[in-house]
Amino acid sequence: MKKKKGAVFLDRDGTIIEDRDYLSDPRDVKLIPGSVQAVKAINDMGFKTIVVTNQSGVARGYFSEEKIEVVHNKLKELLNKDGARIDAFYYCPHHPTSGEGAYKTRCHCRKPETGMLDAAVRDFDLDQARSYVIGDKLIDIELAQRAGARGILVKTGYGIRELEKLKENSETAPDHIAEDLLDAVEWIKKEEEKP
Repeated sequence: MKKKKGAVFLDRDGTIIEDRDYLSDPRDVKLIPGSVQAVKAINDMGFKTIVVTNQSGVARGYFSEEKIEVVHNKLKELLNKDGARIDAFYYCPHHPTSGEGAYKTRCHCRKPETGMLDAAVRDFDLDQARSYVIGDKLIDIELAQRAGARGILVKTGYGIRELEKLKENSETAPDHIAEDLLDAVEWIKKEEEKP
């Protein structure tokens, strides 16, 4: 029986690209240094490379879902030109308390809920237990814990601020704390090389 592959699930803003509140303009997409090498290394290790991102700007009326696609296309373009690849993007446009209409809802996809990961697991036939979640917020770590994956907190984006919260909430402790995405991927490489 063929063994299922794992994935590296990446938060977008503050992890791969610089965090710009409610990013909707592709001209504002700026890669965090080392992101291209990190994504390429994930690709080379044979993991599916999947972005999972909360985008409540849609619910709040700041931008449309089409704008998210435009931003993701720009991100793909920046990574692809240097040989790095994102296999899929999943996003949550909802918010439980802000916005109007269908987007204002308590959903199963908004992190730390597992809906986006569940969809990727179905779509790519993945093994969650062989997977990792990397992000700059404790909701990314909580997502990893709920999904049975391993969570890595990066110090880019909101990471340093989130580390302060760990002092009060040790239950959400990550499996590893990394300087940035590239450092996180180096840690995964070492973990994967263990017998």
